[in-house]
Amino acid sequence: MSEHGRRVPAGRAGRLRLRRSLATALRGSDLLDRKLRLLLDREGAERRAAEEAGRVWRERLAEAESWLVRGVMLGGEQALAEAVPADQASVEVEWDALMGARHPAAVAWTGPVRSPAEPTPSNTALEHAETAYRAAVRAAADHAAHRSAAELLAAEAARTRQRVRALRHHWIPRLRGDLAAVELALEEAEHEEAVRRRWAATHGAA
Repeated sequence: MSEHGRRVPAGRAGRLRLRRSLATALRGSDLLDRKLRLLLDREGAERRAAEEAGRVWRERLAEAESWLVRGVMLGGEQALAEAVPADQASVEVEWDALMGARHPAAVAWTGPVRSPAEPTPSNTALEHAETAYRAAVRAAADHAAHRSAAELLAAEAARTRQRVRALRHHWIPRLRGDLAAVELALEEAEHEEAVRRRWAATHGAA
């Protein structure tokens, strides 16, 4: 008789230990199952958000490229070069945790700031292109964050599913089998003891 490969004491002590272990395993299975459902729900939400952000990203990028072509046709390559600010965009990712699984939760995007000394776009088309490109970059950052979150949550869900399966298909059945064997042995021992007592009482009276 073994519990995690260790010898389980026979008799009532062994039965008590097995009952406790079985109760712990059942509670753990329920908690892991709840964790798995939460992870899968959040993963689905993140995938839908990633899909929507990706759609916005592609639309804004196509719009930006269309305006860019018009702007270059109106002002030439020189106008485009002059319209680009020296500052750069920045992206900060905020992290969260769900049932121990860390994942990106939000993206703080800051667009480049044009200094007063820098020229602004020389025509309306380049202005529209700049606005659309900023929206595209913001959507791309959102898409990347949601997609990364979905992948991290999916990986944790897979590990949790394996643990649930191990508990339900291996460890819990083994504990139940060990407990049944101990209880059967106790019943047989109690029955034999009762038979001995009756025999002793009968022969003692004689």
